[in-house]
Amino acid sequence: MRYRTLGRTGFSVSDIAHGLWGMGSWSDSDDRQSAEALQSATDLGCNFFDSAWAYGDGRSDRLLGAHLKKNAGKQLFAASKVPPLNRRWPARSSYKYADVFPKTHVLATADSICEALQQPVIDLLQFHVWDDSWANEPEFRETVELLKSSGRVRAFGISLNRWEPANGIAAIRTGLVDTVQVIYNIFDQAPEDELFPACREHNVGVIARVPLDEGSLGGKLTPQTTFPAGDWRANYFNPANLHATLSRVERVKSSLPEGMTLPEMALRFILSNLVVSTAIIGMRKQEHVRANIAASDAGPIKAALLAELKHHRWDRVPDAKTA
Repeated sequence: MRYRTLGRTGFSVSDIAHGLWGMGSWSDSDDRQSAEALQSATDLGCNFFDSAWAYGDGRSDRLLGAHLKKNAGKQLFAASKVPPLNRRWPARSSYKYADVFPKTHVLATADSICEALQQPVIDLLQFHVWDDSWANEPEFRETVELLKSSGRVRAFGISLNRWEPANGIAAIRTGLVDTVQVIYNIFDQAPEDELFPACREHNVGVIARVPLDEGSLGGKLTPQTTFPAGDWRANYFNPANLHATLSRVERVKSSLPEGMTLPEMALRFILSNLVVSTAIIGMRKQEHVRANIAASDAGPIKAALLAELKHHRWDRVPDAKTA
């Protein structure tokens, strides 16, 4: 496992991070299996875990808390997120900041997360949605400063809307934000345009999420793939998006070097960008853990392959079904 510094936090984090969304919210999650995967990841050197209160109303935070307790004494970093009070994803500029992240809601949620994690302080607390129209809200500054001064958190970050990577640069420039979490993968390369230069300038850590495009770059989706009702993936991979995605996945496969899997190439593409501190990937099974951490061990891909993959950029805009 390789490690990178998470921006100005100074945290030395594994460049492959363990995401707990599937453990908390997906229809086929199993707590015993999840605990085994978390332990395997830790044993293989993963030390950064990304959760959120919205992942099963605290379920993933409690799983992570039990794992941290079991591994007391090891240097593990726990990240979680405060859900918007209005429970609406993604954020919109039409929403009033006071209806999304009022101070009382943020502080109460932070306390609940601390309790679930069984930790006196949260290493990284993030707002689960963000819109830059809120960047200059006095309550935003007051809340972040209070989170830190009260000892609730060590660092603060924001998670950016799908396919809106520049919608966080104003927040970065306030000086309040230590990390940003953004979708970045072979298809979604837009963060390179404006967001990454801003993060580099302000020494803000970059947490890349959705490295496999919600699973499409895992290479196992087919035109017949369906998900249970209520599973978020059923909306994301609606028939139109599934068809468009699969055709692009086939083109990406044409770039695969002999002996490399599609998920490995996708992860190593992300790790080839040194602005990225860590890439979050869901790993609910031990075989997934071993394969993904092997991608870290292999390091960045060769320059020629990286240049070829740049041509697979797919600029998209969110809509009601995919946001």
